[in-house]
Amino acid sequence: MTTPDTLPDGRRLPAAAQRNAAPILHLLQGQNLHGPLLEIASGSGLHAAHFAAALPQVIWQPTDLAPQNLASITAWTQALPNVLPALALDACAPGWHRRFAPQNAVLLVNLLHLISAPAAEILLAEAAACLAPKGRCFFYGPFLCDGQTTSAGDADFDAALRAQDPAIGYKDLAWVTERLARAGLACQITPMPANNLMLIASHIQ
Repeated sequence: MTTPDTLPDGRRLPAAAQRNAAPILHLLQGQNLHGPLLEIASGSGLHAAHFAAALPQVIWQPTDLAPQNLASITAWTQALPNVLPALALDACAPGWHRRFAPQNAVLLVNLLHLISAPAAEILLAEAAACLAPKGRCFFYGPFLCDGQTTSAGDADFDAALRAQDPAIGYKDLAWVTERLARAGLACQITPMPANNLMLIASHIQ
C-alpha cells in the first residue's frame, strides 16, 4: 500500500528523519567511525540507508521493535553491502547488550523523549555495556536544560507527550549525563539544528 509517506516498495519516509539526516550525517562523518555500529530504534530505516551509504567503512546493524519498521528497514537497506539484516530489539529490556557487544559505536536518534525514565535508564546502561573499550555512544534528540525546554515549540511538544502519557517526555540533560557517568561514560555535548543535541559518550579514562 502506498501512502504519502510510504513508497511503493514499502520504504517509509518520516518527515523528521528526512529533516535531520543531513546534520546527523555531517557530525558522524567527522567522528572517524569504522567497524561495527549498532543503531537502536532504527525506525523507517531511512537513516540507516543514508548513513551507511556514506560511511562504507562502518558495518551497520539496524534494529527496531515494530515489525512494520523492520520491513521498511529491509526495503531501505537490502542493497547496501555494509548493512546487516535488521533485527528485533526491545532496547528498554535489560540484558540485551550481551547479544550485541562489543560495538565500536551505538547510535540512538529521537527515542529518549518517547520512553519513560526507568526505560531510558535501562537503555542507557545497556548501550554503555555494549561498547568496545574505545567505543562511543551517540544520542540525538531534544532535552530539557536545567528542567526547562529551550523553545516554545519544544514546550508544546513536551506537554503534548506528557498529556498522552505522563511517564514520557523530554529528559533533563543533567539526568542523562549522570546516568551515563554511573555507567562509566563521559559526555561531549554538541548543539544540533532545531534545538536538538547530540550527546557523544565514551569511556571515562
